Amino acid sequence: MVGAKSSPVQMVPIKSAFPWQSYREETFSFGEDGATNEGLLEQISVTRDVSDYLWYAIDFIISQDEAFLTNGQYPVLTVSSAGHALHVFVNGQHAGSVYGGLGNPRLTYSDKVKLMAGLNKVSLLSVAVGLPNIGLHFETWNTGVLGPITLEGMNSGKWDLSKWKWSCKVGLKGEALSLHTPSGSSSVEWTGGSTLAQNQPLIWYKTTFNAPRGNAPLALDMNGMGKGQIWINGRSIGRHWPAYTAHGTCDACNYAGTFDENKCRSNCGEASQRWYHVPRSWLNPTGNLLVVFEEWGGDPTQVSLVQRSGSSPSENNLPHQGPGASHGPSMAFLFFMLLIAGIKQLPLFR
Repeated sequence: MVGAKSSPVQMVPIKSAFPWQSYREETFSFGEDGATNEGLLEQISVTRDVSDYLWYAIDFIISQDEAFLTNGQYPVLTVSSAGHALHVFVNGQHAGSVYGGLGNPRLTYSDKVKLMAGLNKVSLLSVAVGLPNIGLHFETWNTGVLGPITLEGMNSGKWDLSKWKWSCKVGLKGEALSLHTPSGSSSVEWTGGSTLAQNQPLIWYKTTFNAPRGNAPLALDMNGMGKGQIWINGRSIGRHWPAYTAHGTCDACNYAGTFDENKCRSNCGEASQRWYHVPRSWLNPTGNLLVVFEEWGGDPTQVSLVQRSGSSPSENNLPHQGPGASHGPSMAFLFFMLLIAGIKQLPLFR
């Protein structure tokens, strides 16, 4: 619209000092409330879309005469997964996390693990991040920990744990307790204040807030968190993953020459998504319950409620430009035009 006035769109913080409380998700161990199988199971065939999460657990005995117990050269645990993310726990302690990429979701965890004489427990939390809907035979693509899983550095050589007995459990305890709902959140004991868990994996957070006045669009700024899910009054507003940053090269923009998707990128190194819409229609005047499940570890005190200020007359007609996005023509539009051009060459359209 020629001559139409506009103002820059800004996300203005209106509340940041939430009274947070935390609850630690329990790690699953071999032989607990789960199925025990010989070997490893494909994730989606087990979870059946009930949960993003599937636990794999095993335990084994370490003999007192293992050399690493005296020389300090701990064995290396290697876990191969078909994707999409993996959290590793050894004897209840977080040993590390890894994730795959968009082009290749497969991943491998490999690191020294601190084992002890006697019984040792290894728990793997596999996370599925959506399902494939395009590609050659995408219905046959696998997800989850399928192996091999090895432990290298033992007196007897490399142990192949892949075909040992494993226990599997679908979902998290917090999901089973419905901690994201007003009724479920009151079923466990939460901690806050100086005992609030921060920058630790597998933590549930909850707080309450009152609905701000006005009609301006609202969102949560999740830039201080890692990866997980968010609920408002028991309703999901999405999965957050601000720790997944946009990669690429953001050079000076120059459209000269042949266009491709790598031209004129912006916001390299920033979160793939920072703000998460909070529908005003979901809010009560007071006492709204906000629950966050954090997988990787984050600082909830950095979370803030923001509202949009400013507008552009054509903002609803423009495609969203996320981090690492190109400001050139839409690739979907270009593909559509090429498709139309191809159809016109068919005998039927001549």
